[in-house]
Amino acid sequence: MQPAVKPHRFSVRDWHRMGEIGLLAADHRAELIEGEVIDMAPIGSAHAALVTRLTHLLTSRLSTGALVSVQNPLRLGDFSEPQPDLMLLRPREDFYARTHPTAQDVLLVIEVADTTLAYDRDRKIPLYARYGVPRAWLINLPERIVEVYANPDPEGYSDRHIARVGEVLEPLPGSAVEVGLLLGE
Repeated sequence: MQPAVKPHRFSVRDWHRMGEIGLLAADHRAELIEGEVIDMAPIGSAHAALVTRLTHLLTSRLSTGALVSVQNPLRLGDFSEPQPDLMLLRPREDFYARTHPTAQDVLLVIEVADTTLAYDRDRKIPLYARYGVPRAWLINLPERIVEVYANPDPEGYSDRHIARVGEVLEPLPGSAVEVGLLLGE
C-alpha cells in the first residue's frame, strides 16, 4: 500500500520567512492563498490604469473616512495573505506599520479583473467572505460591470448585485460614485 501524498501548506509565517531569507526574489509577484503560493498575472495597462483611477477617485472623495490601500497584503488567518488591488481600511494612527490589516480592518475590498476574472470570482471573493470582509467589489473589465458582494458568511456572500454604467455605488456610507466614472466612461 502506498502512503498518502499530502501537499505542504505554507503558513503566513513561513511565507514571510521565505521573503526574509531571500528564498523569494524581491520582485516576485505572488500571494499566499490557503497555504499555496500563487503567482500573480502581469499587470496590463488597462488594469493598471483602472487601479490608478480608483486610487485617485477614492482618495479624493473619502477624505479621512478610510485609508486607501493599493495592492498591499491582507492577513486572513494563518494560511492566506492575498494582495487585493484596493482596500478601504479603517483609519489607524500607525497606517498599519505594526501589522498588516486583517478582515476586521477592511471596509471594502476591490479586485480589478481581466485575465484573472474566474480566479478572482471563484477563489478570492469566497476567501474574503469566509474571513468576514464585509463588502467586496469585483470590477469585471471584459464586461464593463462591477460585481458587488455583501453580507459575508463561511459559504460566501449572501448578497450579489451587478452594477452597470449609470448606477451609483457607495464605497462608504454617505459617499457615492457612478459606475461609469469608476470604469473611465
